[in-house]
Amino acid sequence: MHTNYESPFSSRYADEEMKYLFSEEKKFRTWRKLWIALAQAEHELGLPVTQEQIDELTAYQDDINYEVARAREKEVRHDVMSHVYAYGVQCPKAKPIIHLGATSCYVGDNTDIIIMTEALHLVQKKLVLVVRALSRFAEQHKDQPTLAFTHFQPAQPTTVGKRATLWIQDLLMDLEDVEYQLSKAKLLGSKGTTGTQASFLELFDGDYEKVRELDRKIAEKMGYSACFAVSGQTYSRKLDSQILSVLSGIAQSAAKFSNDIRLLQHLKEVEEPFEKNQIGSSAMAYKRNPMRTERMASLARYVIADSLNPAMTASAQWFERTLDDSANKRISVPEAFLAVDAILNLYRNVTDGLVVYPKVMEQRLRRELPFMATENIMMDAVKRGGDRQQLHERIRVHSMAASRVVKEEGGENDLLERIAGDSLFGVTLEELEKMMEPSRYVGCAPLQTAGFLHDVVEPVLAKYQEIAEETPEINV
Repeated sequence: MHTNYESPFSSRYADEEMKYLFSEEKKFRTWRKLWIALAQAEHELGLPVTQEQIDELTAYQDDINYEVARAREKEVRHDVMSHVYAYGVQCPKAKPIIHLGATSCYVGDNTDIIIMTEALHLVQKKLVLVVRALSRFAEQHKDQPTLAFTHFQPAQPTTVGKRATLWIQDLLMDLEDVEYQLSKAKLLGSKGTTGTQASFLELFDGDYEKVRELDRKIAEKMGYSACFAVSGQTYSRKLDSQILSVLSGIAQSAAKFSNDIRLLQHLKEVEEPFEKNQIGSSAMAYKRNPMRTERMASLARYVIADSLNPAMTASAQWFERTLDDSANKRISVPEAFLAVDAILNLYRNVTDGLVVYPKVMEQRLRRELPFMATENIMMDAVKRGGDRQQLHERIRVHSMAASRVVKEEGGENDLLERIAGDSLFGVTLEELEKMMEPSRYVGCAPLQTAGFLHDVVEPVLAKYQEIAEETPEINV
């Protein structure tokens, strides 16, 4: 058990549901469903395939004799033909018609599409759950003032909820991409060795309409509305590239969220959940490292890099088929889905347990607000008859002096005291203090947040109201 490599996606990160989709059992059961669909379609279109043979195939659909298939593969070095043989051992009556007219890509490629489509549905569900959780967070904190940053330098105030809407908006864009990708899902169908369907044209005595109907029937029996109209031996590997591009987009959104939370945790304004007995550091017992968001960033980086694999594979396919896609595809596609599954589990877990510290936010705002409020102070002084240009110069001088106290002497920001002591402004310190209420400087942030949640997020979530709440399991 401890002497062989085991993927961390299996042992640490991904959920059982996603892992099952990329398991051997899911693959080989889908192969058998496809062989049954092929036999049924051929029977319905008049080929010599009997109902008795179909019934026999159906009886053993989920009872896969793996040992027979493994032993056969050692002899013939071909996974599809090994499973055709094993199925035939169980179904002697149906043996002559299993895989009739098909090539290996009939089961291999159609299965890959089916698994990726089901995996995308699972990703879609988890995206919705994250958006739902983030929406609750944004609503709860829509009025909480906090300092906004540009270039990670203090800028104007915003609210915690408004900042959360930026994370949600990214995820909604990802959800749109998932929905679009699912909306155009097609099977390969049964196209033959070079995509010409020559074997089926022969089987149907030159009746091309029956060849086309075969694809339509297979698609319908497998729960799809269509097959690709044309192909080589395989479906275009551009599909893998498009799907992993969507997964890369989700990883990018999650990494941005992760970075923001890690920076906020450094500022002691927002923290990811930290369990009672969790250890943050082996050396520094007091530490509360942002381990979950760090893992999100790490896995996101992997997915973004991994998305280049199918892009390069799609660009390198020769004519109707080469096999240099196979080994890469077996690794890159499942691992991208498993990583995104883990990322979304972490995203949801962190969002559900985010801890907000309003007092720290207020303290930081109070330190920075005097600088940000200078324009308001100047405008009020102008209203009382002051000269805007003179006031601007005095504020510049006072601001530079106050900044020097903070940066060079480590003192408190005394800008308000300096302005109150300057007769040109004609304002008391008490009056200035009243102007330092942070909520006065957040602009439309609370209204934007409420409007975004109501107008944009709620209609999206309403489409998915049947998705039940789940608690993601974080293993480590």
